[in-house]
Amino acid sequence: MKEFDIVVIGGGPGGYVAAIRGAQLGAKVALVEKDKIGGTCLNRGCIPTKALYYSAKAFSAAKRAADFGVNVRDVEFDLSKAVSRKNDIVKKLVGGVETLLKGNGVEVFRGDGFIESAGRVRVAKAGGTVEAVGAKNIIVATGSEPARIPAFNIDGKNILTSTEMLDLQEVPKSVLIIGGGVMGCEFATLYATFGSSVTIVEMLPDILLTEDKIVARVILKRFKEIGVNVLTQVSVESVEVKENHVKTRLNDGREFITEKVLVSIGRSFNSKDIGLETLGAATERGAITVNEKMETNIKGVWAIGDVTGKMLLAHVASAQGIVAVTNALGKKAEMDYARIPSGIFTDPEIASVGLREKEAEAKGIPVVVGRFPYAASGKALGMAETEGFVQILADPATDKVLGCSIVGAHATDLLGEVTLAVKSGIKAKELAETVHAHPTLPEMIMEAAEDVRGAAIHKIGRRR
Repeated sequence: MKEFDIVVIGGGPGGYVAAIRGAQLGAKVALVEKDKIGGTCLNRGCIPTKALYYSAKAFSAAKRAADFGVNVRDVEFDLSKAVSRKNDIVKKLVGGVETLLKGNGVEVFRGDGFIESAGRVRVAKAGGTVEAVGAKNIIVATGSEPARIPAFNIDGKNILTSTEMLDLQEVPKSVLIIGGGVMGCEFATLYATFGSSVTIVEMLPDILLTEDKIVARVILKRFKEIGVNVLTQVSVESVEVKENHVKTRLNDGREFITEKVLVSIGRSFNSKDIGLETLGAATERGAITVNEKMETNIKGVWAIGDVTGKMLLAHVASAQGIVAVTNALGKKAEMDYARIPSGIFTDPEIASVGLREKEAEAKGIPVVVGRFPYAASGKALGMAETEGFVQILADPATDKVLGCSIVGAHATDLLGEVTLAVKSGIKAKELAETVHAHPTLPEMIMEAAEDVRGAAIHKIGRRR
């Protein structure tokens, strides 16, 4: 039986990062993966959706090219080619990660991993063979899957999860999306741009409830412009396939006939049938219980990524993987979830880090808010991307940046600077006094930081 310092079960953005970091630190590492390296993010989530997002952006830009003096005739969209491009990107990145694993000396086992004991993992391979490996430390990184809610009769053909939605070859004439969260709004953006008639059904009072209302309003405005019908405070009573369409009945009696239905409500954690029950590992609603060091209640067994139920983001899984490995190898590290950036790929994009304004209000935390609109940015005007704003929250006593929300073009790219500011305790005044190149979008961060004290140059501000 082969012996390893660390055996990682699951090769997603948490698992493969943990494996590579462990090898970099001198450990003998094995990675067990039953499917494709890269997990949900690389194969069925972050990367493929963003590839299609930029196909949508290209199509949208082509349709309004005349505004820029570019005459383009007969603009058409071919979803099958966009999906083929998406698949090529995924294949290239998966191959890249496999090369990194090999280059760092990580031994990859293809098959289902099962924890027989705290120091032993069994790998059931596709051909029917079984191999046991020894492990001083085991890191569970088995991820999550779209929740398959029985009442919605998901068949993968007419009633879909995000996985099947990514591989459609033709643009459906109509789509009803159950769930107005991040995933639902991202797919609404994609398919409305591709040409589908899209309806979002959300049980809660608003879509995108993780963000401030002022942010969500920008997306609602754009949805109205591109024809996305948003229904809130209604629930779905039934979803049935009728010949070549789907009938969805709401609790208020309304019925919708659409070609496809996308169910984008929740995720289920992949914690079953991997030995945790026998081991006695603590779980809550399917999520593995861990502390800030990523330790489970079983010595030598760690858990990272979606399966912990903390924050279901690829970059969180990667960070957790590094923390777990660091601790497993005798050093010290802890996760800090208060400074995690997030990105939402609607059009325009949304990006946030740290404290939101509504959170500050709910918790009674005093803040000073600085805002700067895209419409006042020379670069944004040149790009014809004038929807949105940058918002910075600062502590009125210390002037430290506590949070930031950006809605607008390239919001997710712009957030990095403010994430560093929040993490490092930088003051709004320091951001404001940092000279930014002109004309660029990051100037809006400088101006929003100046607006914290009412001194933005290109905005008539409030005197403080």
